[in-house]
Amino acid sequence: MNHLFAPLREFFGSIGNRVFLILLAGILVATVTTTWLASNERRNTMRELRYQHVAERVEQVVQALDPLTPEARDVVLHAADNFGFEAAVVNEVGDTQRPSTSPMADILKSRLGEDRQVVVQRETDCAPRRPRNAPADAPGLNRNERPHSDTCRVIYVSLRDKALLRLRLHMPGDPPALRGRGGMGPPGSPYILLFLVLIAMLAYVVARMAARPIKHLASAATELGRDIDHPPLAEKGPTEIRQAAKAFNAMQMRIRRQIQHRTHMLAAITHDLQTPLTRLRLRLEKVEDKELQQKLVDDLAVMQIMVREGLDLARSMDSSEAMQRLDIDSLLDSVCADASDAGQQVELQGRTRAFVVAQPNALRRCLTNLLDNAFKYGQRAEVSIALDDLLPNRVLIRIRDHGPGIPESQLETVFEPFYRLETSRSRDTGGTGLGLTIARNIAENHGALLDLRNHAKGGLEVLLSLPLKQTKRAR
Repeated sequence: MNHLFAPLREFFGSIGNRVFLILLAGILVATVTTTWLASNERRNTMRELRYQHVAERVEQVVQALDPLTPEARDVVLHAADNFGFEAAVVNEVGDTQRPSTSPMADILKSRLGEDRQVVVQRETDCAPRRPRNAPADAPGLNRNERPHSDTCRVIYVSLRDKALLRLRLHMPGDPPALRGRGGMGPPGSPYILLFLVLIAMLAYVVARMAARPIKHLASAATELGRDIDHPPLAEKGPTEIRQAAKAFNAMQMRIRRQIQHRTHMLAAITHDLQTPLTRLRLRLEKVEDKELQQKLVDDLAVMQIMVREGLDLARSMDSSEAMQRLDIDSLLDSVCADASDAGQQVELQGRTRAFVVAQPNALRRCLTNLLDNAFKYGQRAEVSIALDDLLPNRVLIRIRDHGPGIPESQLETVFEPFYRLETSRSRDTGGTGLGLTIARNIAENHGALLDLRNHAKGGLEVLLSLPLKQTKRAR
């Protein structure tokens, strides 16, 4: 199951993707909220306009009835029926339903005066009205012909002579555009889709812009691990980015100075030891006891080897040598040929026709140390070179010996300086514990990967994966 969720973890692990999702979610929530609030405000405004329109019509009827005598009012009441009202003069307010608290009553009082009695009721059964002059047995309007959102209001308004006017009218409900989704249209509307696409594009651009400086900083940190003398970051952009770049460049300068000081100190110590060691060797020639003389010479030889490899270790941490475009096949063939001329058993297979950008002397030293390690502890070496199947744009060099191998728990420990195994890989065989350390330092300076593993058929196998500069086509 883990491999199924790996793409999701990788997607959500990116700060750019996280910023994108947060922006997108925030914009969508803000848009939905503001649209809902605007829709409510629009609905309230439209309802207020409808109330004002109805109140104006009621006011016209009341003003028309006020100056008339009771006998002349029937004509006006009959005319009001033709304009959508059921108007009648009654003795008292109906008690079929409790008076409702409605904005309509406040609007009518503000128009007609606070001394007027105004009562607004909502009818539970909004039956279709029948025209005043229709026969008694005439059917009413079909209930299904009226929209379900319509409601009925019964309005009681007192006239100047204290007569009570009863008006019954239908009030249409909210239009479809103001119901449900607040005017944004049904799901899948092209406008909504376009709106979401534009929001997603904006969020993506902002997320990329926010993540780009972090990617540059990560890339600079990677390059710093490969080349301490890599050009510093450009101190430009927003204030926070400039501060981060400035701090990164200051850190790079401090690390460079510390490495230079340590390298120079180690090189000076090992170089200065060469002179007294040479004098000691000359003076040992005067020792008459041959057995004692041989022991002292052997110890001195071990010390000279350690000093020499100390110098090599100091050079492996120095990246001042110029990078060049190298034919990796030719370089590996030359290193193996030198080992063969020295009487070592080495077999080389494979050809890549590939080029790498490397420091020639440093990379040669790395390969030589790996071969020497195989010869010391495995008698012979089988070397192969091919394009890396697992990592693109890389060449993989394998060096296998036929020795006892290394315990799995110590495959990484042997890269530590001066570390030696207590079995056959000891100082008695000539090892100082710096060969693999030097090789890994050089590999890391070139952006290469250096790993050890025990071969299935016995022996130790070294895997050196180098990044390619260019691959030539075979003719």
